[in-house]
Amino acid sequence: MARIKGAMMTRKRRNKVLKAAKGYWGAKSKHFKMAKQAVLKSGNYAFAGRKMKKRDFRKLWIARISAQAKVNGMNYSTFMHGLKVAGIDLNRKMLAELAVSDKEAFAELVAKAKAAL
Repeated sequence: MARIKGAMMTRKRRNKVLKAAKGYWGAKSKHFKMAKQAVLKSGNYAFAGRKMKKRDFRKLWIARISAQAKVNGMNYSTFMHGLKVAGIDLNRKMLAELAVSDKEAFAELVAKAKAAL
């Protein structure tokens, strides 16, 4: 039986890693061993970054809602509780968009939240 060598698959695997490491600084884009480490590390950073992105956006939305609620004479937690009691189910992303783009509509929401409390 003929001996099968893995040269083709090995080269494909290495080229895939080197392609992913394209643009990395120094030997990390040229040498397979260093490129492999860099690609694995960057994959970990990318995974963590996708989680952090969600946290950061939520933080931003809360800051925008809080700032606009304070302008209308209410703090963030009281405003959110008032909305819940009033039965208004708007997520933070939409509330933040209203706070930035449509201040009159946001003021109406604050009034409804105050009335519900």
